[in-house]
Amino acid sequence: MDTNLRKRVRAGDHDAFGELFDAYARSVYNHAFRLTGDWAQAQDVVSLTFLDAWRLRDKLDEEGGSVRPWLLGIATNVTRNTRRAARRHAAAVARLPRDEAVGDFADEVAGRIDDAAQLALVRAALQELRRAEREVLALCVWSGLDYAAAAEALGVPVGTVRSRLSRARAKLAKHLKTTELPAERGQMRGDRITAVGPKREGNR
Repeated sequence: MDTNLRKRVRAGDHDAFGELFDAYARSVYNHAFRLTGDWAQAQDVVSLTFLDAWRLRDKLDEEGGSVRPWLLGIATNVTRNTRRAARRHAAAVARLPRDEAVGDFADEVAGRIDDAAQLALVRAALQELRRAEREVLALCVWSGLDYAAAAEALGVPVGTVRSRLSRARAKLAKHLKTTELPAERGQMRGDRITAVGPKREGNR
């Protein structure tokens, strides 16, 4: 089925692309949320990911298994680009003259997320990681890709995925040992970290 879907997507079949969206939009959204920690940004990433997927459809191999690693790779790149754009925008705004104080909407946004305090603890732990380590963690642990699929998504060797994931786990374990985080919300279990956020979807 996936090979047939790949061929149809490459050919520009709109119905096939609709099937692609229906099958993988949730996986892309969950991955985007885990990278951004923001519901609204994750929705934007989903939209941009499928726009890019349509634009880059001729780069999708006709042969292969699940299209999910390809889409998550695009989503990872989209997230990087949107973050760079956000930083440039913030820098531009900071240079503008200010006649009055600008309100801080952080509390309003946090109030929309259940267990915001717990989420903040997990996000603080993730900030200890480099971007590349967060991306590998999101792909391998939360999105459930194996090393080979994650390497395909990121365009790096399998050995690089293994080493980044190992460093990420070690850093998280060290950070969480010094942070009070209830077991049912975030914890280290062997080689897997479970954290606050959208429920982990099954492999496709």
